[in-house]
Amino acid sequence: MKHLPNILTLGNLFCGCIAIACITSSQPYLIEINTVPYWITGTEQACLGSLFIALAAVLDVLDGLTARGLKLFSSIGKDLDSLADLVSFGVAPSMILFKMLWAANIAKPNAMDVSMLAMAPAFLVACFGALRLARFNVSVSTGATFTGMPIPAAGILIASFPLINLYTPQFGMYFKNPWLLYLVIALVSWLMVSKITFFKLMPSKWDMKSLWPRIILIGACAVLFPFLKFAAIPALFVLYIILSLVYRPQKHLAQTL
Repeated sequence: MKHLPNILTLGNLFCGCIAIACITSSQPYLIEINTVPYWITGTEQACLGSLFIALAAVLDVLDGLTARGLKLFSSIGKDLDSLADLVSFGVAPSMILFKMLWAANIAKPNAMDVSMLAMAPAFLVACFGALRLARFNVSVSTGATFTGMPIPAAGILIASFPLINLYTPQFGMYFKNPWLLYLVIALVSWLMVSKITFFKLMPSKWDMKSLWPRIILIGACAVLFPFLKFAAIPALFVLYIILSLVYRPQKHLAQTL
């Protein structure tokens, strides 16, 4: 049993590697929506990659719960978890953004003149994610909050893009604008290394003062998903930021990074 948390962490890493393989094998294709050409980047391979990122997130939660439940903590486990998170929620989502920037640029009239450097900013998410994880590893976790957005949250947001593209193209059409993708990259990268305090989804106390932002988030999820499908994820991401800015736990519960 003592190796179970690390096995789950390796499962997280394994899923991240499969996600990257799926995403790199995906190729966009052209459809028409109301006579407007639209490049679909949410192919089956890309969506499969997104699902493996989601599975990696589940394993990431389970390894933490298992380690706490079995009271198994080690520096190796902490570093291994960060390495797995960087692949699953940093590199794999960066590959999604790379593919989406490529699809957005090949839709332009001057597609043949677009430099590879136009897609390079996608990997800033992995770089800032690495900085976020390095900062976390030298900090002392003591409470119910993080300083800076957790990299799994950023990874899940980006992983939703191929699913939005495929299942709700009326929203996915906006992704053909590369400047929107650049804005997402800049925002996510900044949030991960910012000083904003984000609450953990798992509360440290089971009272209303601690639970109310989680209840609102769960309620919004239940309301939005039937109408927006996977497009609800970016909306929940924005709500998570707003609730984190409003939520003020007791100072002795806060984690300083």
